[in-house]
Amino acid sequence: MGHRRYSAPRRGSLAFRPLGRAKSPIARTRFWPKVEGQPRLLGFCGYKAGMTHAYVLETNEFSVLKGREIFTPVTVLDTPPLHVLGIRAYGDNGYGLTCLGEAWAESLPEELRKRIRQTKGGSLEKLRSIAQEIVEVRAIVSTLPTRSGNARKQPEVFEIGIGGGNPLERLEYGIQILGKELDVSKVLRPGEFVDVFSISKGKGYAGVIKRRGAKIRDRKSNKPRRSIATLGAWNPSAVTYTIPRGGQLGFWQRTDRNKLIIAIGNDPSKVNVAGGFIRYGLVPGNYVLLKGSVPGPAKRLIKLRISARRQVKEPIAPNVSEIALTSPQGG
Repeated sequence: MGHRRYSAPRRGSLAFRPLGRAKSPIARTRFWPKVEGQPRLLGFCGYKAGMTHAYVLETNEFSVLKGREIFTPVTVLDTPPLHVLGIRAYGDNGYGLTCLGEAWAESLPEELRKRIRQTKGGSLEKLRSIAQEIVEVRAIVSTLPTRSGNARKQPEVFEIGIGGGNPLERLEYGIQILGKELDVSKVLRPGEFVDVFSISKGKGYAGVIKRRGAKIRDRKSNKPRRSIATLGAWNPSAVTYTIPRGGQLGFWQRTDRNKLIIAIGNDPSKVNVAGGFIRYGLVPGNYVLLKGSVPGPAKRLIKLRISARRQVKEPIAPNVSEIALTSPQGG
């Protein structure tokens, strides 16, 4: 009977568990970092249009390529304004955050009036009266997909944290922006690092070879070749979670940290490629360029959050000399 003669690393990472489908195509943000300075929104969102490349001047003084133009792949996000529907205040009861109250804008968009149930008794005066108990303030916002190149009509509704200052100052800032539309240029700026939250591309069911990277067995092996040799020992008589198995591949929530904002603008002619982005079309208005790729297919909602890892240096806007506008379809 043959035996394994050499050791080898395990097949498949245990860093992401469980590998099941996300409950929603809208990613969740469970943490908002603390920032100093004036109150501000800690995030934004946009729709993934596609990718292209740009030439960015290298300014790192320790780089051997300092002063040269660097070929940089970039992701184009279509970022229509966000509508601030309400503000919500949270307190700490010793076990975690608990909602103390909320206040809504006087008028809501027509497509959201049937979806949102406004809490009775919620008012700005009530929130001001309990300001001493507030530890966190968040804005309830909705997207405006009709102003984007996305064919989606139904807006998404979610919370964005408000940081900076003390809780009372954050509350006053939330009251100030209540009912207004915010552009991405008022929240983020080029040179900042952001964390990206998204749901990856869904690929349905996949076997253990593609899903976990297991080794294809030898040609003369007994039974299937595209499977693992054993599910484990006889005892304990159970399959442990460490055993590679087939199942759902993709449509998982992923967080990509410290993505550099290359550019923010409102002139779509600077980023729209010839023939439009595949499976998306043309970006009609505001946009954000991120360095590198982000999880998810075209049209997927991408959430942006101020980087949770503290940035020591002050953000410096990258010097972009050229953005490629050639067709991604070739020719």
